[in-house]
Amino acid sequence: MTDPDRFGSRRSTVYAPNGLVATSQPLAAEAGVQLLREGGNAFDAAVATAAALNVVEPTSTGLGGDVFACYRTADGEVGALRSCGGAPADATIENVREALRENPNAEDYYPASRGYATDADEDAGMPFLGPHAVTVPGTARGWEATVEELGKLTLADALGPAIEYATEGYPVSEIIASHWTGAEDLFTDEHAREAFLKDGAAPGVGELMTLPRLGESMRKIAERGADVVYEGEIAEQIAEEIQEQGGFMTVEDLASFEPEFVDPVSTTYNGAEIFELPPNNQGLIALEALNIAEEIGAGDHPVDSPERIHYFAEATKRAFHDGHRYVTDPEYEEIPPLGSKEWAAERAAGIDESADNDVSFGVPNSHSEANPAEDADTVLLTVADDEGNVVSYINSRFAGFGSGLVAGDTGIALQNRGASFSLDPDHPNSLESGKRPFHTLIPAMAKFGEDDWAAFGVMGGFMQPQGHVQVISNIVDYDMPLQAALDHPRWRYRESGELAVEGRVDGAVASKLARMGHDVRVLPPVMFGGAQVTRREGETLSGATEPRKDGNATGY
Repeated sequence: MTDPDRFGSRRSTVYAPNGLVATSQPLAAEAGVQLLREGGNAFDAAVATAAALNVVEPTSTGLGGDVFACYRTADGEVGALRSCGGAPADATIENVREALRENPNAEDYYPASRGYATDADEDAGMPFLGPHAVTVPGTARGWEATVEELGKLTLADALGPAIEYATEGYPVSEIIASHWTGAEDLFTDEHAREAFLKDGAAPGVGELMTLPRLGESMRKIAERGADVVYEGEIAEQIAEEIQEQGGFMTVEDLASFEPEFVDPVSTTYNGAEIFELPPNNQGLIALEALNIAEEIGAGDHPVDSPERIHYFAEATKRAFHDGHRYVTDPEYEEIPPLGSKEWAAERAAGIDESADNDVSFGVPNSHSEANPAEDADTVLLTVADDEGNVVSYINSRFAGFGSGLVAGDTGIALQNRGASFSLDPDHPNSLESGKRPFHTLIPAMAKFGEDDWAAFGVMGGFMQPQGHVQVISNIVDYDMPLQAALDHPRWRYRESGELAVEGRVDGAVASKLARMGHDVRVLPPVMFGGAQVTRREGETLSGATEPRKDGNATGY
């Protein structure tokens, strides 16, 4: 495998006349283009690409997770899809605590590698792994709603390429192969190991891999619709798997789930309008950070200067402080106008040339464990077509393969998004029956001009809003081409208070940041997210892909 920490080749922005897909795995991008060639639109292609990623990048996404979209349709509608389930009806703080006390394997749900305590005593927080971390998956009904409400083809059409990859096989790509090794320790049940490992081992780079159990589940969805996941035999296996491990999810919890089409939230940044997902997603954090950055002129400094990084980082700190204090399921708590210019003007006061290390991420952890959302993994894809549809689409299981549970013989690995809940009743994201957890996932749209729209996003837990800020600034403030905007070295503010930078950031810049009071740390490229972007400017389609991933942007 090539060295993933080195950037030894260059890429150009991709241009195409008819349709364009950008994502983190080339075969998945090709699946989306195939649907476009067959007469589908950007929404059909988005579902086809997401489904293919479930197979060719199963390390980051799956049917056992959730799906979100932000889009602009050919007729000018700007909208969003939120398809994420909540906690099971019986998953109360009291019930989970009692179940953890009684479960002899509960300490396995707190991996020391993530900074967690290794026991499940009375003071333990929400488990990172296991049955209590599983929330109702939104993927299947989200895919179906996307195609039925916005697409031109059928769900079966969209699932076709993924089913073929799962049953006929595909060679595993480089970055994905390195991530797959984590499954060797994560999956302990035999049916989980049989679903995703070969003789107990992860596949190597270029090795042919099939996922027949997952392929069969997708075939059932293609033939019978998404209801088979929520009310049929797949639902029964999901509920049975979780209950056998001591969890609370029932078929009734699954059957009651429905996806939502919601209005995005937005702001302007130096002439561009940015659209994000509203709570329970963290889109307001990105908007607040952009508003503060605009207020203090962060984008006025030279592109590779320490001042630019400093002022954007300070804006980001305050946005995270507020977002983690207030963003939660809006059906349970009222959320202040974090995305407004007025809010940003107040929060910008006091920012100067020195780092303010008294500003934290906001809500402190109730217990000693690390925050599971900081470095979570997922996938992002963006699509643009010649009709005028542009869509950013995210399909996630939260952290890698998720909870460690695979539902029976379905080949469906179940998410651990519930790890974002707290067992502290005073925490804004405290666990409650039916409540949706804080979601890091934020597909986004940007309007650069009257007929100039881009779908974009940057994957990676708390990197996501920080990545949004950097990519948008690169394009708006410095007029970078799309691919250059993604290639540019990144920084990220971390929950520890450290300011992390890529190794490609000039050493003199890092030194100056340290003199400003930042606790500077160099991290490898994999820690700085996975971005994708597609744009429709007039009649011209363009796109770019994340150089820190395996994927590409491809069109026709």
